[in-house]
Amino acid sequence: MAGTLAIDLGSTTTVVAHQGANDPEAQLLPLPPFSSAEPVAIPSLIWLADRDSDQPLIGRQVVEGGLLEREGPQLQRDFKRLIAQPSRESSDSWLTPEQSGRLLLEQIWSHLPASVSPDRLVLTAPIDGYRGYRQWLLDAVEAMDVPDVALVDEPTAAAIGAGLPPGSRVLVVDVGGGTTDLSLVALPGGEGRAAPIAQLLRFGGRNLSGSQQTMRTAEVLGKAGLALGGRDLDRWIAAHLCPDLPHPPRGLLQVCERLKCELSTQEEVLALWTSTGASTPIPLRLQRAGFEQLLLEQGLLRLLDELLETVLAGARAAGVQSEDIDAILPVGGSAQIPLIRGWLQQRLPGTPLRDSRPVEAVALGALSLTPGVRIKDVLSQGVSLRCWDQRSGEHRWHPLFVAGQSWPIEQPLVIRLSCSQSNQQALELVLGEPQAEERSEVVFVDGLPVLRRQRAGEARVQTWPQAPIQIPLSPAGEPGEDRIELRFWIDGAAHLQVEALDLQTQMRQDAIDLGAVR
Repeated sequence: MAGTLAIDLGSTTTVVAHQGANDPEAQLLPLPPFSSAEPVAIPSLIWLADRDSDQPLIGRQVVEGGLLEREGPQLQRDFKRLIAQPSRESSDSWLTPEQSGRLLLEQIWSHLPASVSPDRLVLTAPIDGYRGYRQWLLDAVEAMDVPDVALVDEPTAAAIGAGLPPGSRVLVVDVGGGTTDLSLVALPGGEGRAAPIAQLLRFGGRNLSGSQQTMRTAEVLGKAGLALGGRDLDRWIAAHLCPDLPHPPRGLLQVCERLKCELSTQEEVLALWTSTGASTPIPLRLQRAGFEQLLLEQGLLRLLDELLETVLAGARAAGVQSEDIDAILPVGGSAQIPLIRGWLQQRLPGTPLRDSRPVEAVALGALSLTPGVRIKDVLSQGVSLRCWDQRSGEHRWHPLFVAGQSWPIEQPLVIRLSCSQSNQQALELVLGEPQAEERSEVVFVDGLPVLRRQRAGEARVQTWPQAPIQIPLSPAGEPGEDRIELRFWIDGAAHLQVEALDLQTQMRQDAIDLGAVR
């Protein structure tokens, strides 16, 4: 089955999603025996029996083999956050973070079901160290037999996967296994701006690393983090339930992790744990109220307050206030803890939480950034519409689609227009192509070339040569009221299309082909 495969390599879990060429929706791809059943994800774990092992254990195999209790150089975990980082602590692990990440990607690729043969691979990358991580990914997938490889940054993919529109300002709250990160990001796109699209690394088998593509990643408005995550919470639970064990074994921590997860949906949970050498299991019981009190005593909310204030301070420096945030996007399992969710709603009242698919949102968003399961083309020139500006009493150019905008356009751009004069019989659609802005010019003074700055102003627009389209109005229109709703899009042949709705009569016109864009 041809189509697109998305791999979201995470610090704690790795998610693989696939969308066939004729499938309307993407699906998470189970990869037994690597992946867990619910959610369908691969724990980001590798175990090597010896340094030169060519049969590593991956994901769920490591967990079910009880190998998490055997810390040592054989176990590779938490490597994603260290990939392509210029400075990091030395480790006695048998593999570097880059080698571990590459091995995990290779194992996933080599264990795809026989029915899945993707012709496109979409990968995700953190914003921090994006360039270095991008180069590592290029090297890691070099041997994979796939014609097209694309890349998208994780916050953009997560937000798009959660259903947020381009141009949104999103607070991403990522509580991972070992770290907690808060990032306020502005997604690329929005009205008059190019929408986000996966960046091509390889196309038609040709490496594009030397191309002049511009990396359109989310803009970080504020960011803060600390080295505390879900596994620290597990240790707090273990110390609370078994205070006589100063160094809780891995088996106990796994039980505590399960209790923590179940408390996100239940008020009280019970689990049994059998310590090494014991003949009877020990019942471990925990209530949500007791868990939340434990987190408060450990100062979790105080730490989160400090992180959030750091992020909002950075946002204010960029001219963005807390009320300008469009949504909160919790990712990672621990971000679902009710106490953390309640804290977010208390600190940012009125800002919606978008967390219906916290684990898989990044992978699904990465797929949706290659709509129709194909790489879109982009416009080399934009197109603008001449509109009447009542405040200034003159016509102005309003951008419809801009250079760099991907096409085809599935989601039409909607604009409402009013009349510019009394008893107007028709609305005229005058289109134009914005010209490259020039902010300086060379002039000669006494025979010598001098660079002279031009005044900043509205970009020049070259009117299209074809005759404007006339949309008749019956009855005639008057200024000061919205009269026509226009829905613009670009089809697969790169032609600009428009549908018109008369807001007074509710009469709709069929789509009109306005001509080719480029």
